[in-house]
Amino acid sequence: MNWIFLIIAGLLEIGFTTSMKLSNNFTNHKWTASFILCIMLSFYMINLATRTIPLGTAYAIWTGLGAAGTVIIGAYFFNEPLSVARIFFIATLVGSVIGLKVVS
Repeated sequence: MNWIFLIIAGLLEIGFTTSMKLSNNFTNHKWTASFILCIMLSFYMINLATRTIPLGTAYAIWTGLGAAGTVIIGAYFFNEPLSVARIFFIATLVGSVIGLKVVS
């Protein structure tokens, strides 16, 4: 169950970074509220996950999922560049996340 909490925390990290972008420097109150909700829930979920998952592993997976997901959201919704090098390093990051799950 704690791995599910960790995955949810990573997805919520994608939510809070995307909401932060859409909040327009926190002037759009709807997206600011979404940012606050996502960040609070993300921290709560990672806190639950670290009851049994080692802190370093949980943090690496949480930030890895958040970073990879945010890059994908940025490319898809905000037309940010997605070069071969960026795809390679995202794939490396995802592979590392999977590796940490396997060895934990």
